[in-house]
Amino acid sequence: MPFSGEIHERVANAPAVPHGLPLVMLLTGFTDAGSAVSGLIDHLRESTSPQPLAIFDNDVLLDYRARRPVISFDQDHLAEFRPPRLELSLATDALGRPFLLLTGYEPDFAWNAFAETVLDLAAEFEASGLHWVHSIAMPVPHTRPIGTTVSGNRRDLVVSHSVWRPRTQVPATAGHLLEYRFAERGERVVGFVLLVPHYLAETENPEAVSAAAEKLMASTGLVLMLDAVQERRADYIARVDEQVAANDELQQMVHNLERRYDAYMAGRDPEDDSYDEGGFSERDLPSADELAAELERYLASRPSGDEDKPGRG
Repeated sequence: MPFSGEIHERVANAPAVPHGLPLVMLLTGFTDAGSAVSGLIDHLRESTSPQPLAIFDNDVLLDYRARRPVISFDQDHLAEFRPPRLELSLATDALGRPFLLLTGYEPDFAWNAFAETVLDLAAEFEASGLHWVHSIAMPVPHTRPIGTTVSGNRRDLVVSHSVWRPRTQVPATAGHLLEYRFAERGERVVGFVLLVPHYLAETENPEAVSAAAEKLMASTGLVLMLDAVQERRADYIARVDEQVAANDELQQMVHNLERRYDAYMAGRDPEDDSYDEGGFSERDLPSADELAAELERYLASRPSGDEDKPGRG
């Protein structure tokens, strides 16, 4: 049965929205390898001065028991309740240019109603198109640029940015549904799937955040401030490289991934070992879970005063 209630509330005294702005969508949920989406949401909420236009109803869209809100306990009393946020805002880039920003959790319920509401809001504001990004774990090395798979109807971006173009079926997200509905209506739409190294997928990876921002800038023409992200990225990569250099198994794994990555990008068969100078096989390597756990332990063991450590405590 179609959902018939209201799933959002318009913000009183919201700013006027110029017509023709790009709509950027960032939804956390099913996959967020390297915390690319959640990290970029946090960064844009701090750096783009978003002004809410519409707030979506958690009681309708969110499964609280699956994704419990955070409440703060202060010695002897509850001090702060912080429910998740899903909202459409008017934001500005580093040059002061406005854009529409849809950020927050992926809805657990009422996907069709959510998609119709976003489509209606985009039509009301005459949005110029939908641009979104999410990330998945892939067996690729961190020593190579984070690649993307591109979907949508922006052929220029597919040609220039899509390094992997599979034919497959994948579990859908609310973002996929919105892309599909926008394309059905003939709207301009592009989706970027970041291919994040699988052994770093469970860490907070500033390089993935930076890559997500760069793809959105390429598709929208916006300019986003990334200085803070780039500083964290340099420190993060240095620590990962330090750990890899100290572990023979990690070195072998990265070397093998580099070989396969370079072969694929050069159009060779990644399974052909004839050009593998190392002489080892994937059977000799630890699993992705073992590697991720090892890196997690290392990154989390850094001095407690380092607030930017990428490991999740």
